[in-house]
Amino acid sequence: MPDAPRSAPQTHSRFLERMGTGTGDMIRRCRQAGLPEPGFAIRDGFVATVWRLPVAKPESQPETRPESQPESRPESMERRVLGLLRHGALSKAELSSGLGQKEISGQLNKVIRALLSEQSIEYTIPDKPNSRLQKYRLTAKGQTAQAPDRAESRPA
Repeated sequence: MPDAPRSAPQTHSRFLERMGTGTGDMIRRCRQAGLPEPGFAIRDGFVATVWRLPVAKPESQPETRPESQPESRPESMERRVLGLLRHGALSKAELSSGLGQKEISGQLNKVIRALLSEQSIEYTIPDKPNSRLQKYRLTAKGQTAQAPDRAESRPA
């Protein structure tokens, strides 16, 4: 077996001197944060367990807010969709963009289905509801439903 070059131990020794210095740093930082020391184990590899403080919820937020929020959002989204359609026919992607969304959300799909079923909006291509060119426009019912909210839905 050939001998290893003499420069190899020097190269590896610098690397090995630095290995393991993060362990003491992790222990010190956990103590400073008031956390228990991390646990270390050797299994199929190396495992370190760092304990985290539980995230506290702000006390100013009322308990019932998360339950009431989903009920209020669809209605306001319906009004916003109707407001956007007041200016002309739009596709789902255009509606999503007008609502400030990056993608077409499940909530938008749900609102569009509800508005179609209550006949506030209609397809521009009624024979092909799944067409990629499909857009939506207000019906007479949708225009009258939108009339009281004109000041609120003006585009900025």
